[in-house]
Amino acid sequence: MEMVILGMNLTCVVGSLAAGHFPEKHCLLPLISKILGYCIVAASTTVKLPQIFKILKHSSIRGLSLIAFELEVVGYTIALSYCLHKGLPFSAYGELAFLLIQAIILVAIIYYYSQPVGATVWVRALLYCALAPTVLAGQIEPFLFEALYASQHAIFFFARVPQIWANYKNKSTGELSFLTCFMNFAGSMVRVFTSMQENAPTSVIMGSVLGVLLNGTILSQILLYQKPAAKKEKKVQ
Repeated sequence: MEMVILGMNLTCVVGSLAAGHFPEKHCLLPLISKILGYCIVAASTTVKLPQIFKILKHSSIRGLSLIAFELEVVGYTIALSYCLHKGLPFSAYGELAFLLIQAIILVAIIYYYSQPVGATVWVRALLYCALAPTVLAGQIEPFLFEALYASQHAIFFFARVPQIWANYKNKSTGELSFLTCFMNFAGSMVRVFTSMQENAPTSVIMGSVLGVLLNGTILSQILLYQKPAAKKEKKVQ
């Protein structure tokens, strides 16, 4: 009799433990992958909150690249729609839904602190609102869907490059949140493993690898450009 909970097949592991044996690799790895997948989904509900709170706390978007965050929204939209279209298990992509919602909120906040917002920015926002529902519903030609997903790797790449360049040019990461960037990096690392275990398409795995490289670069910049804590001067008696 199979023991399945939330898509996790516990039969092999429970059977091995009941027999007094430690579960073998082929039995344990799929379960670990599922658990890690759900952990990523759970953690994704708060990934961008530190960044949002930091902007609101300082009422500033200093050092943040607007186009980088806009492209991130587009990338999440395409990736989520593709995973839904391919019928992948929720544990393999669920974080994309929560990241997309938070990314949209984050862009709205950046718009608010970027007043006055130019006409081109509003055109981009309206164009997204018009096309996103169609893409998420998968109501486009299959070959176009594949091409769109293939392009999302380039979208995520160009979503990070403006921010990486701005950090390098300013020798500062401004209001970027270390916690948010760290969780993005850690999530990409874990997603490489889970995607391989879930037999996800190669394009999905490569997207996670790209995320590790780009998020790792931004994280290293935060560590490199952080200002040393100011030393307190001793009072003269």
